[in-house]
Amino acid sequence: MLKLAVCVSGGGTNLQAVIDRIGSGEISDVSISVVISNNRNAYALQRAEKHGIEHVCICPKDYESRDAFNDAFLAKLDSYDVNLVVLAGFLVVIPESVIQAYRGRIINIHPSLIPSFCGKGYYGLKVHEAVLARGVKVTGATVHFVDEGTDTGPIILQRAVEVQEGDTPEILQRRVMEQAEWVLLPEAIRLIAAGKVSVTDGHVKIRK
Repeated sequence: MLKLAVCVSGGGTNLQAVIDRIGSGEISDVSISVVISNNRNAYALQRAEKHGIEHVCICPKDYESRDAFNDAFLAKLDSYDVNLVVLAGFLVVIPESVIQAYRGRIINIHPSLIPSFCGKGYYGLKVHEAVLARGVKVTGATVHFVDEGTDTGPIILQRAVEVQEGDTPEILQRRVMEQAEWVLLPEAIRLIAAGKVSVTDGHVKIRK
């Protein structure tokens, strides 16, 4: 059984996609041990409660220093004995101590085709605003492993989404979620749970 910690800062639509795939049996041998948020008002916490999943809020502002928060965050992950940490819209910089402890066991969903529109400052709606400002015709989403850089870890899966005439950032964001994010994140988890994902020289290989 692959035990997940899903970290979310907002609404938790990607979390819901994972919950739904586990519930339908499309993802097997996977359970969500805990949902962690840095935001007490995150709707993701209500989603977790509705489905009987343990959930906690760990906010950096509640700690006297960032180091204290980092220690608490790592301790919380360890306390649930999770195998995979899933960043599903988590707007907190992952501490190096966590990356080192969970090397190769942290994945992130990013709403663009990395390496385009990624890195520092590219998150949430800002990504889609930048896509429209640049005038590209195709965007998408990426699931990747997390390393010490920002959106620089090995790419697991990507899916392209067409940019349409008249798109607003909000409309494009919704299309990317529906057509790419909600598909890719559960699929990446399924592949990892099945032991089909490996990394060699910074490149992901997926066994059929």
